[in-house]
Amino acid sequence: MMPPTPVTGENMSVSFRKSLHDHWSIFLSEGIVLVLLGLAAMIVPLFAGLAITIFLGWLFLIAGIVGYIATFRARQAPGFWWSLLSATVAVLAGLVLVAHPLQGLLTLTFVLAAYFLVDGVFVIVLALSHRRDLSGKWEWMLVNGLVDLVLAALIIGGMPGSFVWVLGLLVGIDLLFGGVSLIAMALDARQPAK
Repeated sequence: MMPPTPVTGENMSVSFRKSLHDHWSIFLSEGIVLVLLGLAAMIVPLFAGLAITIFLGWLFLIAGIVGYIATFRARQAPGFWWSLLSATVAVLAGLVLVAHPLQGLLTLTFVLAAYFLVDGVFVIVLALSHRRDLSGKWEWMLVNGLVDLVLAALIIGGMPGSFVWVLGLLVGIDLLFGGVSLIAMALDARQPAK
């Protein structure tokens, strides 16, 4: 019996490239589907936003029910009441999002704006405080933080109308770029390894 081959960075890289080459068509298919879904979300952002809200509602609802089951099966475990409270909050959040998706979409849009605002401030502070350590890179972090602040301002400045399109559009853009990157990777991996 031969001893196992030691795992090195080069072995992993070769194995990764071979796997990509062998399965490039799957990555290409996934990329095409993501591009189509992204374009659809960008064309009809309200529908995409409502679908995301309802999906998130069901995730919370299912997580809460599973939380109830786990909590009651382990009644003797410490933190029973906190686990019960957590499951109840998840179920209530899920029910609200599923029963009232338009109001849920509005709430999620506010949360998204708050995220961009807080993340933008933190990234700018991080970039400025670590300029010396991140020479040549801190400017990009600063730009990233400024873009987050601009996005937050656009969302907040466009309220109440922006909630109709923001979430669906941003998810659509993310899906589109994810799909394009998968397609590019798949087409490159299709070529035999050099």
